Amino acid sequence: MFHLEVVTNWIDEFLRTYLMDGWALFIEFVLIGIVVLTAYAVLALVLIWLERKVCAFFQCRLGPTRVGPLGLLQSVADMIKILLKELIKINKVDTFLFRLAAFLVLIASLGTFGALPFDKGVHAIDFNVGVFYLLAISSLGVVGILLAGWSSNNKYTMIGAMRSGAQLISYELSCGLALMTIVMLSGSLQLSVIVEQQGYAWNIFRGGIPAIIAFITYLIAGHAETNRGPFDLPEAESELTAGYHTEYSGIQFGFFYLAEYLNMFIIAAIATTMFLGGWMPLHIPGWDGFNEIMDYIPPVLWFFGKTFACVFMALWVRWTMPRLRIDQLLNLEWKILMPLSLINIILMALWIIYV
Repeated sequence: MFHLEVVTNWIDEFLRTYLMDGWALFIEFVLIGIVVLTAYAVLALVLIWLERKVCAFFQCRLGPTRVGPLGLLQSVADMIKILLKELIKINKVDTFLFRLAAFLVLIASLGTFGALPFDKGVHAIDFNVGVFYLLAISSLGVVGILLAGWSSNNKYTMIGAMRSGAQLISYELSCGLALMTIVMLSGSLQLSVIVEQQGYAWNIFRGGIPAIIAFITYLIAGHAETNRGPFDLPEAESELTAGYHTEYSGIQFGFFYLAEYLNMFIIAAIATTMFLGGWMPLHIPGWDGFNEIMDYIPPVLWFFGKTFACVFMALWVRWTMPRLRIDQLLNLEWKILMPLSLINIILMALWIIYV
């Protein structure tokens, strides 16, 4: 398999050959920042176009077709439009917190995105407590949402923020427990180690029934954390106009929009990393010929293929299921997913001991 680690190592060696270590490290930090920000923005545009096309398919429409071939440049045109939009000044808002909220939501999303292992050696950060870092940094987003709702001085934004806070804090528990189930199986919190352990069999196969239960639980809870249908109560247009970001305009609204789509990708990418082998190809024991063919597919394609398959599942659910009521949403977490996740951790412990 060809890994992009070869390219990153060559860049590191090239810079250290001609520059002092401090300057080489500084330039590497700058390059990593540019690459992460560029990938973040490009993926958001791709996901917006993909959702429009998937939505159109389920509704027997064509979706965007006019700007660029197959409407591929429609998202770019929308991005340019939102960058040129005026920032409307809202009366009687807490200006500092109002502006800070959009940045907090974006920073939480971007910080989580930087920890994803796209290939061997291709991740901005690789902590030995990577799973804990993902859970911690992604939780900052709820602070931005609550600040946005409170600082806007609008009853609809406040209701949307309260709904979102209750929803995110609730479903983070099931997400965390589902990931901890795989941490027990892997024996490590480091994402690169978890991926490399799946070279011969992905965790969803290695962990048996407990891993499958954890995978399904994570997908449901993760989808709820992205505030997307049928869990889109914080942004229920028919009730709350646009929810917690009703008063935002221009690039500030764009930050919320950007983070929402990338959070969908991040949830799918974490599922890929923890359950579906990350950038590892599909290997079947005893099928040596098949395994050799799978090794020819670049690891980056494996990662993005699995991730976009999970994204498609999320879009399928969004455009198929009706919106839940708030009591149904919380009952699903506290009466079904949470007890199931706790029992599943015990099942995984028994699986590890006896299988």
